[in-house]
Amino acid sequence: MRTSLEQPASRPLTRAGSLLLPLLAMAGLLCWPPERLDFYLSRFFHHPTAGFFLRHEFWLERVLHDGVRQVAALGAVGLLLCLAGSFLHPGARAWRRPLLYLVLAIALSTASMPFFKSATKVYCPQQLEEFGGVQPYVPLLAPVAAPHDTGRCWPGGHAATAFSLFALYFVLRDRRPRQARWVLRAVLAGGAVLSAAQIMRGEHFFSHNLWTMLIDWTICLLLYRLLLYRPQAPGWSG
Repeated sequence: MRTSLEQPASRPLTRAGSLLLPLLAMAGLLCWPPERLDFYLSRFFHHPTAGFFLRHEFWLERVLHDGVRQVAALGAVGLLLCLAGSFLHPGARAWRRPLLYLVLAIALSTASMPFFKSATKVYCPQQLEEFGGVQPYVPLLAPVAAPHDTGRCWPGGHAATAFSLFALYFVLRDRRPRQARWVLRAVLAGGAVLSAAQIMRGEHFFSHNLWTMLIDWTICLLLYRLLLYRPQAPGWSG
């Protein structure tokens, strides 16, 4: 007999439905980067004389950028306290592994962004000559020579605040499938809102945030397979 807190056997997780598709999407973005779409969308929020006129708009900068960061920091502290409590309180032992997974998945999903930014040296739209800046546009993974090697805008770090919460979906996937689907929709919606805010401010192109979504999904999925995934044993009847 399995208790309500015991980790249930996982539902089947096929590569085609989880890992293969984001990897194929990444390969597609590398082979056919959506540069025209990126510039087309960003031009909607740029004026030849005023620049990105929504860059310092209150709701975009103070609420959806600064405010979300503060809430995320508080959430991270709360999650760490919950994890610590699972080691101190015997009744919370069953949640230790899911909490550890959440901490690791969210931390890696967000902490990987600065690494990629430093490695790729991609500039933000508002820094480019096309939008009134001084830097030339250089495609992703193209060689960048000094003094044009100081860009730090790929992928979209702020969108990772939302997309790192794919981890919540994987925690609930086997325990509460219906709620997991709602969480997945909420994470996608939240990521879309934060991505749109940064596009309107001239801080990122559309593809920057699309990459963030794919990277974070892959990180959360791989850690799920490592820490939480329990394939159903042959003959298991539930």
